[in-house]
Amino acid sequence: MNDHQKLVAKQCLSAAHDDTLDFPAIVGRLIEAGFESYAIDFRRQTATYYLPSGESLDLPISGEDTPIASSLDDDAISNAIREAQSGVAGYTYLGFCRKVRKAGCAGYIVSFTGRRAVYFGRTAETHVEHFPN
Repeated sequence: MNDHQKLVAKQCLSAAHDDTLDFPAIVGRLIEAGFESYAIDFRRQTATYYLPSGESLDLPISGEDTPIASSLDDDAISNAIREAQSGVAGYTYLGFCRKVRKAGCAGYIVSFTGRRAVYFGRTAETHVEHFPN
């Protein structure tokens, strides 16, 4: 992984946390830099960015102390995603993270080539969200 790719990953993570770039813009920048996916692990407080070569970069995410519920609430996950997609007033990425943690999300994986995000719970329950067209 080259320095430019590392910088792009860091900038995208920062932009998500300070709400200066939305999800489509972040995905676009990561794809342009050569990434194929990324994963957020709320239990380890890490974001991992993956290249097709198998190389990866782990970055710390800001501390969030909202407990992760014991089971995945599919409806609450869907609602949080819909709010993010529609850009409701007052939306923030950190607010989204709080909501999905309360809904039992232990982490999620975003696949650019698969055009989907897979949210998973503590017992490996999943919610699959396909990218809108």
